[in-house]
Amino acid sequence: MNEYRVLARQFRPQTFEEVIGQEHIVRTLQNAISQRRIAHAFLFSGPRGVGKTSVARILAKALNCEKGPTPVPCNECTHCREITNGNAIDVREIDGASNRGIDEIRELRENLKFTTVSCRYKIYIIDEVHMLTKEAFNALLKTLEEPPSHVIFIFATTELVKVPMTIRSRCQSFDFRRISHRQIKENLRSIAMQENIEVSDNALSWIAEAGEGSLRDSQGIFDQVISYAGTKINDEAAEEILGRSDRRFLFLLSEAVLARDAGRCLEIVEEAYYQGLDMRYFYRALLNHFRNLLVAGIVDGNKLLSDLPQEETAKLAQQAKGHEPETIERLLEILIANNEHVRLSQNPRLELEVVLCRMAFLEPMIPLESIVARMEALEKRLGDASTGKDTLLLREDNRTKTTWTLDRPAEEGKQNRFSGGAANVNPQDDPVKTGIQLSEGQLNDRGWDGLRVFLRSKDPALCAKLDSGKCLQLEDGFLRIAFDRGYLFFDDVLALKDKLRDYCREFFGRETRLEIERNGEGNGKKALNGSRETCKEALLHPLFQKILDVFPGAVVREVKLQASPVSDASVMVSGTEPPAGEREEDL
Repeated sequence: MNEYRVLARQFRPQTFEEVIGQEHIVRTLQNAISQRRIAHAFLFSGPRGVGKTSVARILAKALNCEKGPTPVPCNECTHCREITNGNAIDVREIDGASNRGIDEIRELRENLKFTTVSCRYKIYIIDEVHMLTKEAFNALLKTLEEPPSHVIFIFATTELVKVPMTIRSRCQSFDFRRISHRQIKENLRSIAMQENIEVSDNALSWIAEAGEGSLRDSQGIFDQVISYAGTKINDEAAEEILGRSDRRFLFLLSEAVLARDAGRCLEIVEEAYYQGLDMRYFYRALLNHFRNLLVAGIVDGNKLLSDLPQEETAKLAQQAKGHEPETIERLLEILIANNEHVRLSQNPRLELEVVLCRMAFLEPMIPLESIVARMEALEKRLGDASTGKDTLLLREDNRTKTTWTLDRPAEEGKQNRFSGGAANVNPQDDPVKTGIQLSEGQLNDRGWDGLRVFLRSKDPALCAKLDSGKCLQLEDGFLRIAFDRGYLFFDDVLALKDKLRDYCREFFGRETRLEIERNGEGNGKKALNGSRETCKEALLHPLFQKILDVFPGAVVREVKLQASPVSDASVMVSGTEPPAGEREEDL
């Protein structure tokens, strides 16, 4: 009965052409052999299972092949067969972890003096060379720099930083890369065909992903899956042996986070916890899942997520649809920032729950480019000469609606497009609000409109507050002004009463008695206080503050509660005198 060999040994590459994912190294070594520019020491570094030792053996065969040195060893001559079987006298493979002391290195130095037995070169392959002690490295320095002409060193390590620079400077260094999931998947598919194994495409993708860039690990996992499922491997069998039930939880969690449902997030974590998932491993998987979600939201996932099964790629694209990439990016940043806390925590489940709640409570982002584009469209609309009234709408949620109506001074000879306040005002009837050129008769008017024109030149802020008032009586040194119930700036007008009296004396040329009152004061203070809070809320809204920044010099004229067909109440904020050419947009 023949001894079974695992897939990683059965399908180990025997020539440079069979090496997967290290084309830059293979080409360099083949060219060096063809040009007879063979170094005396090589240092192969990189992750586990990417081909370091396999390439070292192939290089040894290429240099000692009876037809060589040749870039393509024959694998048929005595030397090639002995090196492949690991019993070549002149090619020694040394485990750095077991032979790490200075005594072993001294013995190696003594053996270097002797010439080869049958091969062209005496080759020493030292695996995990970083495990050698400092004294052993120092003992090797002189020999490594000037070895005998028949000796070649090949070092392999997974931790290059632990190899002293004095050693690295004496070797030709080659950095091995992780192998892509696509290349691993194709290799596993080829193995399955040769072994007459039926395996689903999703299962191959999951096995390749589980290897994390290591071909040897992926082949070992494939061996394990075959032992579990036999020669017919479906998705269910692969999920069971690979423990991929966490994938379902990942999609459920991302869906709950994007829906801002913190309660659902906690329920999913509890279910995953009691199914036996390692919370630290699950957190890393969640971080990678949100990375894939961000990629799917930015570019075509079929290109950058080709390593994943098509079903998962489609789910990622569907979840990312309708959400700004900036929002997903902020969620990913939260996961990255807390990665170390979860890894080191004594209670990773608690840390995970806190992070998920923080992500669920995060406000969605509006990209700056979108705001700029809307402002540019606003500027373009304002530049068009037309009549009518334009309104800025901001819908916060299903309960409230905030509306900004902005006034702009019109050019001479043109009708103003904006009206202040909630009522439609004819520009010709209200020269104070329109800012159009006034006639001499209007300038000499000593009535209510004339006073407002005068105040506009003296104190625009006070004039803006008075625009919402209504003159009830003006005669013989007596002025009576009334404001609507709930007017936000009523207290400000009262505080400026003495100042307004001085302006009236200057304008009318005599002392003027002022009465400032509210319409419908008897309806109670409770409703008034509620409306004030609503108005203040509207004024402090971040988007309204941004609009004020865009319109320097604009003055808030009126904040008015207004019925809405989609909500119980809405707020209208009217501003005056933004510079000509500013912007307006429906948001």
